[in-house]
Amino acid sequence: EQGNGSSRCFLYYAYGSNLLRERLLLGNPSARLCALARLQDFKLEFGHHQGRTSSVWHGGTATIAQSPGDEVWGIVWKMNASNLSSLDKQEGVEDGIYIPIEVNVHTQAGKLLTCRSYQLKDYVCGPPSPQYKEVICMGAKQNGLPADYQKKLEAIETNNYAGPVPIMEEIEAAIKGKKINSE
Repeated sequence: EQGNGSSRCFLYYAYGSNLLRERLLLGNPSARLCALARLQDFKLEFGHHQGRTSSVWHGGTATIAQSPGDEVWGIVWKMNASNLSSLDKQEGVEDGIYIPIEVNVHTQAGKLLTCRSYQLKDYVCGPPSPQYKEVICMGAKQNGLPADYQKKLEAIETNNYAGPVPIMEEIEAAIKGKKINSE
């Protein structure tokens, strides 16, 4: 990107809870929708970093694993470089939970984009909480990911966790708040 230091941007490929605009904007206010995109030869998995359940989501969290012939759908967000550290922090990069990777994704218009994304490190497969799955499905719906991919997301088994998930309340409040403003 051209321009001075403050306006430098990067592309971020989201495939998990950050599919939902309100979730991503909680900590990364610069995010703008760039494109829907497909990541070829990967599949969506859920896991516990070093076997530990996410204290935020109370279940496995999403990651992408190489898998020839499979595909993952997601969203390319354009973000200010100034939000790079907040995104890394959200993904637990410092603690080695997720590691930043570079992926090449195909937009619906057929363009190839190189994006930053994240992969769960050193994990044991395990199901997500219903709340986490719901955020992913809401994001897929909000942004119109392909219907058959949405069906696949809806079919994900959860761990049936029924306790409180504070971040879910924050997201719901953000969604409600936006509705009020736009009336």
